[in-house]
Amino acid sequence: MKETLRLTNVLNDQTRLKIYEYIMKKHDEVTVQEIAKEFDIHPNVARLHLSKLEEVDMIVSETRKTGKGGRPFRVYHLSDNVIELYFPFRDYQLLAKIALETLAALGPEGQDALTKTGEKFGKEIIQRIYDEKENQSLSITQKINILKEASVMLGLNPEFNYYEKEKKIVMKIFNCPFKELADEHTVILCNMHANFIKGMFDVLFDDIELKENENMFDGCESCTYQASL
Repeated sequence: MKETLRLTNVLNDQTRLKIYEYIMKKHDEVTVQEIAKEFDIHPNVARLHLSKLEEVDMIVSETRKTGKGGRPFRVYHLSDNVIELYFPFRDYQLLAKIALETLAALGPEGQDALTKTGEKFGKEIIQRIYDEKENQSLSITQKINILKEASVMLGLNPEFNYYEKEKKIVMKIFNCPFKELADEHTVILCNMHANFIKGMFDVLFDDIELKENENMFDGCESCTYQASL
């Protein structure tokens, strides 16, 4: 509870929250000067906001040398720690762990049930957004925007690129929502998540071929999926 209060106090400042969101979306390091310019604030104010985020382990910093004999400078990037705001009497992560280990114990049948359920929920999430648009005829750009909207809502921190000539969409996921559990059950969770993503695509596109090109649990920067249309 004390940790939750610390996090909420830090994020209670709107500018600080927007700075954190900016760093999340950039997927790269930032400097005090960059944040000051982006948010039109004094560098000292930018440094204060970054320090507050670092105090609660939402970001970390490192000192870099310029290589030209100048003064060292500090860069900031996202922490590897997963930030969670929760109340102890609602431990959904424990419930997820129990359910996952139960399915894993059932062998191939349990794993198959997990992947099918992942695909089902992926379809349901996109279908809800699609239904709101009254099933109108959508362009590829509009369909990608639906995928992006759902992925942002799910906290995947996504990036999409469409290659018209090759007729393919590349989706990068920079935040795994199953990170804590996937360390122990990497294969079955990654298979489930891939089917979840395929379910999302299947609602919007006919006969796609989805292939995983990169996986962050193999040391890659992101999980990357290629959908051939």
